[in-house]
Amino acid sequence: MFTRPLNKISNVQRFYAKSASKVHSSKFLVGKDVLTSGQFDRNNLEEMLDIADWMKRKTEQEGVLDLCKDKVSANLFYEASTRTNSSFFTAMTRLGGNCLPVYTQFSSVQKGETVEDTIRVLENYVDVIVMRHPEAGSVATAAKYANVPIINAGDGPNEHPTQALLDLFCIKEEHGTIDGLSIAMVGDLKYGRTVHSLSKLLSHYKVKLYFVSPPELEMPNKVTTILESEKVQFEVSSDLNKVMPKVDVVYMTRIQKERFPDLSDYERVKNSYIMDPSIMALGKKKMILMHSLPRVNEITVEVDEDPRAKYFLQPKYGMYMRMAILASCLGKV
Repeated sequence: MFTRPLNKISNVQRFYAKSASKVHSSKFLVGKDVLTSGQFDRNNLEEMLDIADWMKRKTEQEGVLDLCKDKVSANLFYEASTRTNSSFFTAMTRLGGNCLPVYTQFSSVQKGETVEDTIRVLENYVDVIVMRHPEAGSVATAAKYANVPIINAGDGPNEHPTQALLDLFCIKEEHGTIDGLSIAMVGDLKYGRTVHSLSKLLSHYKVKLYFVSPPELEMPNKVTTILESEKVQFEVSSDLNKVMPKVDVVYMTRIQKERFPDLSDYERVKNSYIMDPSIMALGKKKMILMHSLPRVNEITVEVDEDPRAKYFLQPKYGMYMRMAILASCLGKV
């Protein structure tokens, strides 16, 4: 893992050389929703990366912090989740707060309660709501009815901004930089909300992107248009083998069966890309392999032993970044 040179100490590290009880001040998210990657600019991103880095160092030292000891969050998930749900739950616990898990399969949602009414009830109990929903735009709609911050934990095929933030943190921690990197996104780029959000964040950096997918799963125009407007270099390809030697980061995605209106289309493309040791051998020695998980068969288990495989480390980076997000929304940093 990259270690920062002593002459490149972050603002957060400088601050904590003087004080170990307060965190670097962040005001741009206080009391605000986190709905889209588009709400972050370069300065915001650098600040979040610094705060997440501080959270990592401080949590490794102390285990549990007391920044949010007087706060309660709710995880409102209308769609299955392991990592995101657990990550936000643990992040709030590590901040010293409490988390209320809401399992919609056992809630009044099953009786026909609307999202709007559920939000209006939950905000009486908690200080921030983390929400996942299968419909694009649903979390933004919920935010209109909430008097507490709403954090988008994935809205269908649309966006997953907190995953993108943790992915950015992983890249920065592992490579020491983001500027100057070449990054490949592979697989389901049409329905893959994680790569939609990450592409938007990367538009603020000097990177080159490679979009590797079958023609029917190419990155949507709504994303490539943003990249073009920001003059970010990108190439579209269907040949992973040719792209592998060129990149510093490979981000694999699952072909999402649940997003396909016609299952015959899924069957045709489901095994388009399978990362195995022979393909890994084509990559750079310092390349990293990422995946938001769960995987199906797009990465073979043999790859798990490759030191460049970082997909089981990403969730830990995710906890630290989500600690930074929760604390920022609650005005605790």
